[in-house]
Amino acid sequence: MLADMLHVQQPSIAKMEKRTDMYLSTLRSHIEAMGGQLEVVARFPDGAVRINNFAELAQPTVA
Repeated sequence: MLADMLHVQQPSIAKMEKRTDMYLSTLRSHIEAMGGQLEVVARFPDGAVRINNFAELAQPTVA
């Protein structure tokens, strides 16, 4: 069913399920195809930070 939703062949889904590492964009697309939403949260001793956009984190800060 997931292969149909993502317009890929079943072997691609089986391969993805066995991976130990993948891009967040790939994981996000699979989760969204199943009707879900991916959230990334970094937890620190002082609290948690929800990461909304990795592109924003990669941009240098101008001082």
